[in-house]
Amino acid sequence: MTKHRKITAVMLSALAVLIVILIILWTRFGYRAQMYTNNSYAMATYVQQTVYGPEGEQAAAEAAQAVTALENQISWRVSGSDIDRLNDAAGTEWLTIDSDTVDLLALSLDVAERSGGAFDPTVLPLTSLWRFESETPHVPTEEELSSALQYVGYADLRINEEEHTASLRRHYEGIDLGAIGKGAACDRVVSVYASHDLTAGVVSVGGSVGVYGNKPDGTDWLVALRDPDTPDESVGSIGTLQLEPGEFVSTSGTYEKQFTQDGVTYHHLLNPHTGMPEENGLVSVSVVCENGALSDALSTACFVLGKEQGLALAETYGAEVLFVDDQKEITMSDGIQERFTLSNAAYTLA
Repeated sequence: MTKHRKITAVMLSALAVLIVILIILWTRFGYRAQMYTNNSYAMATYVQQTVYGPEGEQAAAEAAQAVTALENQISWRVSGSDIDRLNDAAGTEWLTIDSDTVDLLALSLDVAERSGGAFDPTVLPLTSLWRFESETPHVPTEEELSSALQYVGYADLRINEEEHTASLRRHYEGIDLGAIGKGAACDRVVSVYASHDLTAGVVSVGGSVGVYGNKPDGTDWLVALRDPDTPDESVGSIGTLQLEPGEFVSTSGTYEKQFTQDGVTYHHLLNPHTGMPEENGLVSVSVVCENGALSDALSTACFVLGKEQGLALAETYGAEVLFVDDQKEITMSDGIQERFTLSNAAYTLA
């Protein structure tokens, strides 16, 4: 072999090795160049996204806008929103509203009916009375509660899905979709992901999380479940929950919104039948299913119902549920047990 041919052979061998090394590096690290994160604020909480793919930045920006658009559509606090208009027209006329709002109200009514009113979209007279999200929360008197409770009742919310209309039967009634809105926002975000060239994505809106696609590194989607006993400034977890692509998990916990008055701490998870924070020994409930809005609504309903009835309700929807009680005991539905990994020694499995 001539000297020239030897040099060429060495160069070709080196080039082959370099190609192999580049392939390995791309396989292991290449997707990182296509990872994009986006943090925004809507629905009085942070919207956090991590997406993978060449259109990641564009998709995340559109998704953030979609959450804001949803808030402007379904928040009773936003003047001119579908819900604001329905509340203003309570006891008068039927209104034409966006088809997506009708769908969300239909789902809310279904969960309300199946839960016996443990979840109720018409709780605005109560939530506005307690004012948990304001700087001046308020413990209502018995007279105030009694007055507000007479205007709470999901049966008075009427919808016509074909005509995209809805109404409230009586004056002073009001809709508050705060217990389903963040999960619905995750649905909107994942829908945006599906319309772009993305490999995968994950979004969290408050206590709701949704995942899309398969992670580029081949690992499972793992969501840390918050330790209810830790303060906001040093949040810990009780363990991790494995999610499949296209699944959502929502958690309702007593730690989310609370205040203390005269030595008593009150949380925001109200029982629509009593108007008071539900005190059944639970501190958080997490629900997993393939619909973000449903997971959000069920986490509230299952919290109010308690373990036994909550498990039964989740089963009717094919959802999985995990309860954490004030004795630091964790109770789960059968289908979630192999997907949850306990990492906090302070907690025990039932």
